[in-house]
Amino acid sequence: MKLSTIGTLITGLVLTSCKVGPNYQKPDISDITPAQWKWQPAAPKDAEPRGEWWTVFREGELNRLEKLALQTNQDLRAAMARLDQARAFVGVSSAAYSPEISFQGGAKREKTSGNPPSPVPIPIPSAQLNSFSAPLALSYEIDLWGRVRRSVESARATADATNADLLSVQLSLTGEVAATYFLLRSFDAELVALRTTMATQEKTIGLIEQRFKAGTVAEADFAKAKSEVATTKADLADVKRQREEAQATLAVLCGQPASTFSVKEHPIAGSAPKIPVGLPSKLLERRPDVASAERKVAAKNASVGAAIAGYFPAVSLTGQAGFLSKETASLFDADSKVWSIGPSVNLPVTGIFVTQARVAKVKAEREEAIAAYRQAVLGAIKDVETSLTQIRYRGEQSAAQAEAVAAAAKATELTRQRYESGSVSYLELLDAERTSLLRERLAAQVKAQSHIATVRLVKALGGAW
Repeated sequence: MKLSTIGTLITGLVLTSCKVGPNYQKPDISDITPAQWKWQPAAPKDAEPRGEWWTVFREGELNRLEKLALQTNQDLRAAMARLDQARAFVGVSSAAYSPEISFQGGAKREKTSGNPPSPVPIPIPSAQLNSFSAPLALSYEIDLWGRVRRSVESARATADATNADLLSVQLSLTGEVAATYFLLRSFDAELVALRTTMATQEKTIGLIEQRFKAGTVAEADFAKAKSEVATTKADLADVKRQREEAQATLAVLCGQPASTFSVKEHPIAGSAPKIPVGLPSKLLERRPDVASAERKVAAKNASVGAAIAGYFPAVSLTGQAGFLSKETASLFDADSKVWSIGPSVNLPVTGIFVTQARVAKVKAEREEAIAAYRQAVLGAIKDVETSLTQIRYRGEQSAAQAEAVAAAAKATELTRQRYESGSVSYLELLDAERTSLLRERLAAQVKAQSHIATVRLVKALGGAW
């Protein structure tokens, strides 16, 4: 058979080949996807900014930290390396589309037996022989049943899932940087309140000391005033400790050593921005973890087809061409040319039971991936609803807390005036100051939590809207 005829036959077989196994269809999730969000009506805004979502907070220091984290965070670099691995494996799988060609040159000297087994009673003398070869070997599996194509399909879907995992790591990183940043800023606001209160308390204790020496107030009032200043100092030290710990966490997220990393104190300015949430169905197109789960289902589905192909005979084409000679001087002469080519068929017989088990295993893995995908959808919906709930009630809490701060500050000022005029006892002033400080600290915490809830919502929406 001529080589051109063999080539035509192979081309025809490839063109008429099929892909066994189920073609992929995205799992149905209509039964678990709501029409709109519980706490906020759908309001898609395609013109809203995307990408660097943290810029909507208008915090220059946050923008700097986010860029630093994206450049130097080690978890993100590891995720990038995993994506490179997945893409390289696609290349490995795609290599099966082409014949495998290798050079198998060699030289050999051998001595033959003078008493070889032979059905013909003719003595064959012993001899010493030299052989030199320089052939190219070819091996190619004709993908009649789509095993290679399904394997490549699975590898590509896996690479897409890994890319989505990278985006998920990136989104989680930027969200954690923003949340930790606003937590840090809440400590800054508490420090301002504590320092202001302590300065006022120190002025008050000076007044009480004068009155005590003059004999107009009891020593108990002076002792209580000193105790209150010491308590405020202790609270100040505790908040400083918490701020240092949050700063160290932020350093790790930004890929920096905690010992050399610092963020200047600066309380949060302004309120959290309003984020349009859009339609629940659109969420599935943005959430990288949901996209990753869906691509993993596609990969497992393709693996089912690759496993089913094991039921069918594998047809391979092998060949060899090159030179063979007993002497190096004549190795590349025309008469030293050798070649061989031919197909081979490998049909599983007892191995069919192994194939059956493999198919069952991969089908079970596909069902697991479908369940994981549906769970990812449910988790995404829960994340959005939880964030919307937090934003709603944090907003109400923040407004009420602002009123409480203003009222407590007014009450403290009036009580101080009455105390200085001798109309009320120091205990009343002390109680008013404690209430005012508590309200200020709670207001700072609630404000930070409002910002953090907005960050969580952006993460739940996939980092864009």
